[in-house]
Amino acid sequence: MGEKVARVGVKRQEGYLYFIDKQGDVSRAKMARGGKKGGGPAKVARVGVKKARGYLYYLDKQGDVSRAKMARGGKKKKKKKKKKAAKKKTTRKKRRKTMVKRKKAKKKKKAKKKKKKR
Repeated sequence: MGEKVARVGVKRQEGYLYFIDKQGDVSRAKMARGGKKGGGPAKVARVGVKKARGYLYYLDKQGDVSRAKMARGGKKKKKKKKKKAAKKKTTRKKRRKTMVKRKKAKKKKKAKKKKKKR
């Protein structure tokens, strides 16, 4: 999967997390277990690996520093469309009131037209 960058041969101890730090050296930190807190990082071996962009650096099974190309890309997410403000549904009472008002307005208009015709 990956390619070896530096041969170090670190022997692992149980209960520790091994990683390549920012300086390119092998470090380890005590893992938290059963309510006990973990520990801070401590250098195990000074390697000084120059990290390249786009690669994941790790300590392999033999205890050497290796790297693998990071998986980038994949399916892109669709952009979210802005939703239009939905019309608020009125309650039955409000709808009833508006209908009654409209009917009254229509009756008044009809009454005015009748008066004008006479």
